[in-house]
Amino acid sequence: MAAIARKLTRTPQLCFIQRAVSRSFSNSSASFSSAFHRTSRVHSQILTHLRNSVYSNGFSTQTIHETFDINKAAVAPLEKGLIDLVRQVSELESESDAMASLEESSFELNQDSLYSLIWALRDEWRLAFLAFKWGERRGGCDDQKACDLMIWVLGNHQKFNIAWCLIRDMFHVSRDTRKALFLMMDRYAAANDTSQAIRTFDIMDKFKHVPDDEAFQGLLHALCRHGHIEKAEEFMLASKKLFPLDVESFNVILNGWCNVWTDVAEAKRIWREMGNYCITPNEDSYGHMISCFSKVKNLFDSLRLYDEMKKRGFSPGVEVYNSLVYVLTCESCFGEAVKLVEKMKEEGLKPDSATYNAMIRPLCEEGKVDEARNVLATMISEKLSPTVDTFHAFLEGVNFDQTLEVLGQMKTSYLGPKEDTFLLVLERLFKEKEPGNALKIWAEMGRFEIEATPALYLVTVQGLLTCGLIVKAREIYLDMEAKGFPSNPKLQKLLEEKKVKGVKKSQRKDLQKIGSRGGYRGQRSVKK
Repeated sequence: MAAIARKLTRTPQLCFIQRAVSRSFSNSSASFSSAFHRTSRVHSQILTHLRNSVYSNGFSTQTIHETFDINKAAVAPLEKGLIDLVRQVSELESESDAMASLEESSFELNQDSLYSLIWALRDEWRLAFLAFKWGERRGGCDDQKACDLMIWVLGNHQKFNIAWCLIRDMFHVSRDTRKALFLMMDRYAAANDTSQAIRTFDIMDKFKHVPDDEAFQGLLHALCRHGHIEKAEEFMLASKKLFPLDVESFNVILNGWCNVWTDVAEAKRIWREMGNYCITPNEDSYGHMISCFSKVKNLFDSLRLYDEMKKRGFSPGVEVYNSLVYVLTCESCFGEAVKLVEKMKEEGLKPDSATYNAMIRPLCEEGKVDEARNVLATMISEKLSPTVDTFHAFLEGVNFDQTLEVLGQMKTSYLGPKEDTFLLVLERLFKEKEPGNALKIWAEMGRFEIEATPALYLVTVQGLLTCGLIVKAREIYLDMEAKGFPSNPKLQKLLEEKKVKGVKKSQRKDLQKIGSRGGYRGQRSVKK
């Protein structure tokens, strides 16, 4: 890679991708839509790439997700009418009446259906808790998975007191509460209550769990993944007598600065601190730093660290190569990025969807949609399915007609579009001063079964106001209030300001008309 670094300023872009596509497809100049039509035919499995760190002490990405995240794969289809039944009985006068109605119903409730029911009601914690209690009544339905999921739901809604009651009940009937405690740490961190997250770690022994190295790093990870990196570092240093500083703990902090906040200055500081404590960076440390530098498009330091890690005997993984492919493409070194993909294959590494997305996104951002389409075709030829990130990348660079086409292809590929997709499109169209097309997208949401949310209302009203469409902005804002969403003080202030400015402008026009007829009312006329 040192040779690549020397050649960067003078190497012309190559046409490897175009040649590769020509070998893979007879029609290499296929249209934008046909590339996506091929995508849907090849789409046999959705490949998702989770850009999280892997810790060499065994607290791996898999362990992190098993510890903090909910198993969505366990969610099964529910009997028709089951959710409606829970909603109906929740309106009865007492909980006992509601339970009696549920017990008398013809629905069969087992462990799988209870888990799926709680998941389906996760946004309405009272209904989810009612379903959970129903499972308790049935006996045996409220298993370990259902308890953990219920604690996660309660934590999401910051109903921590109820969650603690449930954990104590689990403890008294000899159920394992370790994952529940990890979930509480994570949910407290998500609610910005770091002191309670740390307290949960401190009282693990009361539930007969040793606050060991895994729990310690789990707490650091929970704090960092929700942006409390300074607090995590402070706690790590304060606990160094009980938990000696090591590369794994520093990697959690480094990953926070590199991949949660992407703060290069703080990442460099942590790197220096590791040296001050005589801790040698490992391959994960290098991976985090290379990821950080690539995100800010610092090609020189990305390649420097890549060369350094290889000299130290570390073998770069797919994530490192993906970061390098991204920064090379961003810095107009597309040909070198393609060569690096070939180098990955030579070293026995298999490029994944994220590898090709790392080229597609910067190409689309620069308006090079044809080149991005060719990369997509190569990606498909290697039996890799596009992801949501792939479609979102194209939405950054296509015109309005192609935007509708991409949205349609997302639907046929079972990848959305969802709320975040429409937020991305609306923000782009308003930024490009295309309010008319933005309103067309707003009207299209229903076709994709997307209901307007407060976030979508906010970006639309703000965008319309920025583009000067005050009447339409006020109309959509009133529609938001009519649907029962709470008023938004920020939007109200903007609407009032625009209204006042509009009145003043109107008054100025009236005064100009009066002046054209012989001066302002009350003004002394001067006659010779």
